[in-house]
Amino acid sequence: MTAIVDTPEEAAALELAPLLVRRPLEAFLDERGLGSGPVEAETVGEGHSNITYLIRREAGEWVLRRPPRPPLPPSAHDVLREARLLTAIEDADVRTPRVLATCDDESVIGAPFYVMEKVEGDVITAEIPARLDTPAQRERIAHELIDALVEIHAVDWRAAGLEGYGKPTGYLERQVRRFSGLWEHNATRPVPEVDEATEWLRANVPESPPATIVHGDYRLGNTMFAPGTPARLVAIFDWELATIGDPLADLGYLTATYAQPGDQEGTPLFALGAVTTRAGFPTRDALIARYEERSGRSMSDLPWYQTLALWKSAVFLEGSYKRLLAGTTDDPFFKLLDEGVPAIARRALGIAHGG
Repeated sequence: MTAIVDTPEEAAALELAPLLVRRPLEAFLDERGLGSGPVEAETVGEGHSNITYLIRREAGEWVLRRPPRPPLPPSAHDVLREARLLTAIEDADVRTPRVLATCDDESVIGAPFYVMEKVEGDVITAEIPARLDTPAQRERIAHELIDALVEIHAVDWRAAGLEGYGKPTGYLERQVRRFSGLWEHNATRPVPEVDEATEWLRANVPESPPATIVHGDYRLGNTMFAPGTPARLVAIFDWELATIGDPLADLGYLTATYAQPGDQEGTPLFALGAVTTRAGFPTRDALIARYEERSGRSMSDLPWYQTLALWKSAVFLEGSYKRLLAGTTDDPFFKLLDEGVPAIARRALGIAHGG
């Protein structure tokens, strides 16, 4: 699969559209004073949804975000909406990279995109950098993860100009409704566990606390830690699902997908973050207690939010599995989803019923 070509003519000759087209991208960057000369590019991060490239030219390095190849579900992968949020909160007390340029002209690389500053550090996925791989630093990594989430939820989103970015009331009902519809779009086979979780969520919607910015995919793998010690979280990435809504949706997702010793191996979401089973990382309950203390929010309804998080993950990942079946991606992670999506939905039901 050719991902990068030099010219629009080369792009047009391909059966599957490329992800970057160098010459038009170079012209776009030239106009905005972002380096000079030929663009070199390599993918960074896990790349399961929106695609992130590290781009290099004379005089600098930057990061480019674009959606994956179509077909895409309605409203998914809206990178310009993501860029709007990052721009709005760049001066707030929250750890985000700065957006340097946005492009809604699909003739440049074949899709909308934005360019942001490159932040130095490490994204912790399968391995922990040696300098942070001690029990004390692992505990600090988890504490930083919670503290940065509390900061997101403390941003005055109205003062940041985000009125209209999301609807602050009825968020949970809309989540259930929207992802029910997305399941109908994504489903490649019957999964009774997804249907059962849908009905339980509809019947047990809690009352939300006051609305905040919601990241929508908040987990260790979407953050970056600075070089050196002690552990210091310096950037939060992958804001494509962000909105204004119920902050406990973020905590529910973080804790429902956070692996600790004794969890079932093989569940795809735990496979993405199995490092947190190592000595020093706090338990889920300890993370929840830290968030409760620092945010002042009640945790009494958190199991509903954890069930929501896993159910949404099952729905969303079925869309990724659909892309695999359609041949528009060869991501090896997606091959786990044949059994993985039902397994995630079963875990959601376990939490719903007190497991």
